[in-house]
Amino acid sequence: MSIKHFDYVRASSCAEAVALLSDPTHISRPLAGGTDLMVLRHKGEVQWDRLVDISQVPEMRTIVQQGEAIVVGAAVTHAEIVEHPLIQRYLPLLADACHSIGSPQIRNRGTIGGNVANAAACADTLPALVCLDAVARIVTKDGEMAVPVKDVVVGPNRTSLPAASVIRDFVIPIPPAQARMAFFKIGRRQVQSISRLSLACLGWLDADGRVAEVRIVPGACTPQTQRFDQAEAVMLGQVPTEELVRKAGQAGAVQMIAITGRRWSTPYKELALPALIERALRKVFGLPEVR
Repeated sequence: MSIKHFDYVRASSCAEAVALLSDPTHISRPLAGGTDLMVLRHKGEVQWDRLVDISQVPEMRTIVQQGEAIVVGAAVTHAEIVEHPLIQRYLPLLADACHSIGSPQIRNRGTIGGNVANAAACADTLPALVCLDAVARIVTKDGEMAVPVKDVVVGPNRTSLPAASVIRDFVIPIPPAQARMAFFKIGRRQVQSISRLSLACLGWLDADGRVAEVRIVPGACTPQTQRFDQAEAVMLGQVPTEELVRKAGQAGAVQMIAITGRRWSTPYKELALPALIERALRKVFGLPEVR
């Protein structure tokens, strides 16, 4: 499909971006990295007559610590997240997820806000953000709102974002110092791969060596990215063992099928998901890795 003429304007603030997107005289789309938007345009899945560039809005371009949370601007690129010392120190799970995305060129252009707002089922940052209890702060024409990331994406390429709104940033609580994290991804090849299945996991033990907290969040697995509470329940309050992580993996497969039913990809994922859950739990809770 040929790209027809369209207008372009750069917003200098979230408020200006929302005003431009709300203009009824144009069909406007926000532009950050453009790595998804231009592909969708080429396929004829989205149309516009004006792009509103939000990539340089100052309040969307920072990574800062605010109290016991890290705030990541929605226009920060995946590459910037991977390299940032605050992310490396406190949120390595998010760094690993961003590092798994596409190629260096994609990571240098694509943004975390765009990855969430596009709401692809295979979005690599979604499991990490949900696992980390991230909250999206959204600017709308009626003011600001805060929504947990788990409630922003409601299905493949569907969000709860109000019309003409922009995600300003993500507030991510800093996990306790004893927390350990893991992110794994399965694709059709080793690099520049779209996820067939991914998994974010976080947890820590109490003073008695029992599981005090565990979060298991698969990606490219269910219509809405969510914690797998049935798999978590197997581990919670228990001393981690080989048998326990196997049971948690199987519980994850059962929960996946209960949510999605049996589909063309189920025979593969029914085997792959337990293996990913087991591998992540081993890493988080210090059990030997099976090779």
